Amino acid sequence: MTPVSGDKVVPLRDAIAAHTRPGDDVHVMCGHTRWTAAATELVRQWWGCDPGFTLTMLSLSSLGTLFVRGGLVRRIVTGYSGDVFPNFTPNPIFSKAYLSGAVEVEHWSFLAYQQRMEAAARGLPAVTTRSLAGSSMEENEGYATVASPFGDVGLVAARAPDVALIHGAIADRAGNVAFHPPLLEGVWGALAATRGAIVTVEQVVDDIRPWAHLVRIPGHQVLSVSECPMGAHPGGLYGRFTPAEPYGEDVEFWAEVRDASRSDDFDGWIRDNVLDVEDHQGWLDRLGSDRIGRLRARSNPDSWRDDEQAYPPDLAAPANAWETAAAFGARVLAERIESLGADTALAGAGVANLATWLGVRSARAAGSDCVLCAELGLWGYEPTPADPFVFNHRAFPSSTMLADSSEILGMVMPGPGTTSVACLGAAIVDAEGNIDSTEIPGKAFLVGSGGGNDVASVADDVVIVTTLTARRTVEQAPYITSPGLRVSHLVTDLGTFEKRDGRFVLTAAVGGADGVDAVREMCGWDLVVADEVRSIEPPTADEVETLRRWDPRGFFLRA
Repeated sequence: MTPVSGDKVVPLRDAIAAHTRPGDDVHVMCGHTRWTAAATELVRQWWGCDPGFTLTMLSLSSLGTLFVRGGLVRRIVTGYSGDVFPNFTPNPIFSKAYLSGAVEVEHWSFLAYQQRMEAAARGLPAVTTRSLAGSSMEENEGYATVASPFGDVGLVAARAPDVALIHGAIADRAGNVAFHPPLLEGVWGALAATRGAIVTVEQVVDDIRPWAHLVRIPGHQVLSVSECPMGAHPGGLYGRFTPAEPYGEDVEFWAEVRDASRSDDFDGWIRDNVLDVEDHQGWLDRLGSDRIGRLRARSNPDSWRDDEQAYPPDLAAPANAWETAAAFGARVLAERIESLGADTALAGAGVANLATWLGVRSARAAGSDCVLCAELGLWGYEPTPADPFVFNHRAFPSSTMLADSSEILGMVMPGPGTTSVACLGAAIVDAEGNIDSTEIPGKAFLVGSGGGNDVASVADDVVIVTTLTARRTVEQAPYITSPGLRVSHLVTDLGTFEKRDGRFVLTAAVGGADGVDAVREMCGWDLVVADEVRSIEPPTADEVETLRRWDPRGFFLRA
């Protein structure tokens, strides 16, 4: 065994105290693990101290509210700020902070966010991107469209944090860190960090060379290593690629944080669960061995069978609006897959995810070879019953490739050899297919782009699936998160719109021509109707059953 020089293993409390400073730009890596014990310790040590951090974090789910509530941050650079479990929803703490100006926010798409740190890690002033063009994020200071000898190109400026908080699977004592894929935004933030990375891992090993193919951060870029078993909780660690023992996401804990953040005593919850907990071992002690055992068991790829048995779907109830929209959307998506000969379909979040799964299943039944992909870094995966989340760890083992967002959104999906379609949801959609999932300026904050802008910017075809309401459908989107240039269809529970001459036209409705008035009543823009309006058949029993078996608790189907 090769001797290890420069031992960097220290207790996490000491690492945060030694390596974080007021005014820091702190990057917290998400990956598929979503969280790190180092972020919890950062909150614990700096709560109420007004350190004036800039938080650079791709996805701020419910626990991200702690940075705001504790007064740790003055600025946030992100691609998503909202709850994830049990559904993708705006969080009032982010909304209030952003709208009041108490916290400055800089919105990016997932891929553009990652590309900025990639540029810094590579020592480049900027890198090219196909994202953001045609969206409101074009106005970001770090983006520019420039003329080149090869045509106009979009550029995103390099961005380097001061320090990165990273959770890996294993590391050696010198700080070389190995990860389990998929990796979402990857490790670019750690490689770009000007001072280095504060690393937590499931296990410290003496010799990491047996897992050299999984090492993504070299030791010289690491400030410290702290051994924190289950250090991603309430996130999970997928895969048996290293000696690190995997565990599933604690969905119930995420939901608990979400509910607490909306309560009158969120500070009490934070005190009991974070501030008064001495360290990460105390965090694990609060979870208890029974809960930890259940989470370990949840990492079994077949553990969905337990949920399938525990939550049998109600197959007798009539289809509701969301189920209807999903079934109709799946039919249109299947048709687009077949007509384009699509190689892949990317599933957006929420009900669009279920519509994509159903659409690909239907297309395959008709002879297509189309595979599912996801921005997290999944290619060729299969959905599992009883777990409708697009980043469902139990679906990972079925993937034919585990990668990251730069490979899926920035390379394979937009590549010249790939024909891709996408199915996206929409909080707000306008008559030209532009989607707003970010904000109504001065009035409301939604959640942000996620990978939506990246997908809408490069997919060969985009289908939007949602329920039809006047508030959701507007003449012009107040903020363009995802441009509508590549959108071909908007599918709703009442009717289907096709893009003609740059604007949606109603071409099919429940009840055919007799259903036009119902669509007009619920549509927020001046309705344009095709000369012939086809009739849409109701969802079949098979479509409804399939959707409900994927989402038996109605997280997205709103049972």
